[in-house]
Amino acid sequence: MTTSEKAKKIILENENSEINFDKPAPAPVLSPALEPTFTVSNPPAVIKKGTPRTMMGMKSNDVKSLIELYKPLISQVLPKHLTAERIINVATTLIARTPELAECSVESLIGAVVQCSILGFEPIPILGQAYLIPFNNSKTQRREVQFIIGYKGLIDLARRSDKIQTLYAQAVYSKDFFDYEFGLEPKLVHKPALGERGEFTHAYAIAKFTNGGFAFEVMSKKDIEKIKKMSKASNSNFSPWSGDEIVVDEMRKKTVVRRLSKYLPMSIEIYKTLATDEKILTPDNFKEGEVDLATVEPDAVE
Repeated sequence: MTTSEKAKKIILENENSEINFDKPAPAPVLSPALEPTFTVSNPPAVIKKGTPRTMMGMKSNDVKSLIELYKPLISQVLPKHLTAERIINVATTLIARTPELAECSVESLIGAVVQCSILGFEPIPILGQAYLIPFNNSKTQRREVQFIIGYKGLIDLARRSDKIQTLYAQAVYSKDFFDYEFGLEPKLVHKPALGERGEFTHAYAIAKFTNGGFAFEVMSKKDIEKIKKMSKASNSNFSPWSGDEIVVDEMRKKTVVRRLSKYLPMSIEIYKTLATDEKILTPDNFKEGEVDLATVEPDAVE
């Protein structure tokens, strides 16, 4: 039995009948590698056959114990500057502060946590590295977690290339002075207005390479809105697209950096990582410490 199957068994003890929570739930028998064991101390009122497996109604200690079932997988993929305990604690706290995450399928929640671990990101919204967004998936008819790389996370990934010296992006507003040209002698000039800057009009990203070259990309507000609408979770109240103007600006900048990244000298591993952005991941999508893209639903994001 896989870890995923054991986790499901913990949450749903009997698929053929309602569970009587008046009686204490028996502790599951797990292999020593999956200690500590997990018990449901505060489950939902009734779980019937076909109910999605979620963490809804569980206490923080139980949520943490359930995530710890995947500690061997998390430990396998973590970079040196993070520990499995740190990631598990961050995820537990995030779920406690965002109860809607507990309503999502356990598989998609754990998948997003594992991908954060691989990248060395902590899914803390204020850090802007990565976001775990709950949304209603019309295809599966249940709530799931969408893994979204933030602007700062995307910049961090790109800078891991030894061929990129500098990479940054800026938002442009109607009262700013902004001019750019492509062609044989490309140029870009942006002078932000002092005080009130007006309405958002463009975003641009610039990369400078270690060999002295550079590249830049510009996107209009209309172009960015088209990309935003392609994200299934963009309308979620928990999406960074629904945040304040500062957070939304970061998503705009991330969008143009993402487009520019297609032309940047980065490793195959980083390009594979970008392919997981805004996807729905599960533990079954991971193989030998990385995402097996062949197993990820191609239409997880339209």
